[in-house]
Amino acid sequence: MNDYLMIATVLKPQGVRGECKLRSYAADIDLFHTWKTLYIKKDETYTPVAVQTERIRDGFVYARLEGSDSADAAERFRGQDLYVDRAHATPVEEDANLIADLIGCEARDENGSVIGTLTDVLQYGTVDTWVFRAGRESLMAPALKSVFPEVDTEKKTILVIRDRLEEVAVRS
Repeated sequence: MNDYLMIATVLKPQGVRGECKLRSYAADIDLFHTWKTLYIKKDETYTPVAVQTERIRDGFVYARLEGSDSADAAERFRGQDLYVDRAHATPVEEDANLIADLIGCEARDENGSVIGTLTDVLQYGTVDTWVFRAGRESLMAPALKSVFPEVDTEKKTILVIRDRLEEVAVRS
């Protein structure tokens, strides 16, 4: 498991005093007020950067990153992904998983046959949609406990009830 979780992307500088406008991927956007250090990934190295959240408005975070004291200085952060270390992330509830931990899990049915590998999690409604890749085919299904009763992110496995999957899956 990765020790760092992507929680935001810097969209652009905001104003002349060096604020950055961030798109948040955090489940609880208010946590930005508590995080004092985030990380920027370059190659495989995570570099800490001090962060001061100025405000949250309309689903965006406006923050000042270390070294961004002007619009020109903030420009160098444009497009950068920001990460939080796992130790400072919100603990997940029982029977919940982080998307970062789900990606790459292999789905197998109750007979051990491989369904595919989880490649994406779509969050457009009340139930997430899991996207699997099986060779050249893609398969999408709602993340329902009746379809996927067991998920083991440490072993990177997902148990699938084949009959239930066939009822709800979309293939392409």
